[in-house]
Amino acid sequence: TYALPAIVGFIQVMGTYFASHRQTGYMDFDGVAALLLLAGPVALVFRNLYPIPVLGITFVTTVAYGISDYPRGPMFLALFFASMKAVMRGHRIAFIATLVGVFITFLWGPAVVGTGPSPALGQIFGVGAWLLVLGVGTEFMRSRRAEAIEMARTRREESRRQQSEERLRIARDLHDVLAHNISLINVQAGVALHLLDERPEQARTALSAIKDASNEALGELRSVLDILRLGEEGAPRRPTSGLAHVDELIGRTEAAGIEVTKNVTGALRQLPLDVDVAAFRIVQESLTNVARHAGDATVTIVITYGDDELIVQIDDDGKGAATPTSGGGNGVPGMKERAASLGGELTAGPRPGGGFRVRAVLPVEEKEGSP
Repeated sequence: TYALPAIVGFIQVMGTYFASHRQTGYMDFDGVAALLLLAGPVALVFRNLYPIPVLGITFVTTVAYGISDYPRGPMFLALFFASMKAVMRGHRIAFIATLVGVFITFLWGPAVVGTGPSPALGQIFGVGAWLLVLGVGTEFMRSRRAEAIEMARTRREESRRQQSEERLRIARDLHDVLAHNISLINVQAGVALHLLDERPEQARTALSAIKDASNEALGELRSVLDILRLGEEGAPRRPTSGLAHVDELIGRTEAAGIEVTKNVTGALRQLPLDVDVAAFRIVQESLTNVARHAGDATVTIVITYGDDELIVQIDDDGKGAATPTSGGGNGVPGMKERAASLGGELTAGPRPGGGFRVRAVLPVEEKEGSP
């Protein structure tokens, strides 16, 4: 708070004092001159609280020194910083009025009070140049500060957007993973209860599938919690599930009594990570909906690798449901959000001959240097 006024006061007083040794025709640099040059810097102490009064004080003291017959020097510094603060607070009209007032009083004030002649053309240009520097410098500082504020606001908004997207991603992953495994656990638990007395060996198989599904759910849940607790960079993340893990997914689904067939067409290649994960989650959620709503069903998964897109289609011939997410889940909306976030689209609805179909078209952008 006090450093800037002290520096400005020192420069104005000492700069003008030493400059006076090389000037003739002016009054001696005395205590009154020093007080006039110090009054503005002292007022700068209160520039944050009272920008307009401080601007007025620095204007009056600067003009008072300027129309006197004291030696010339760096007398505009206090006015410059007072003007800059006023402009940054939005008082641009007051700043312009100050510039006009300084221009008029500095040039014609000495003639009016009898301390000097009317201004020559060189003086007019000289004072005008000083005021131009003052105006341009102040406006430059104002624009830089406005840019800094806007950049900070943009960074905050971007941070909030990224946090929102991350929360949505985590929510989708939790729903996809937990809903799938819990649905399988529910189906297998029903099978185990039904077979426990009559066919205990088959009940044992169902219980083993429950154990595997619960372990998978717990593992995925720990992975997400590690990310939330340690942050994206510090969390030891498990390998992200992609289409390479679809066979494992099919195996767990078939253990729940649902027959699944997978067909892959087109030239297999490495996919971008976000496309690979989205395709896997869409298959996972579709199988979850089959386990929930389709009853005894046969599922066909067709994965097509196109030149610039990946098509994933999941058909079942079960009894289906009018709305697979009627229980309040986020399944189909979540799948649509995943596809839309990649610039693709997803459709889901009953098939004409019975059952249900989910079809996702995901664009695949080839990157330079990719295989």
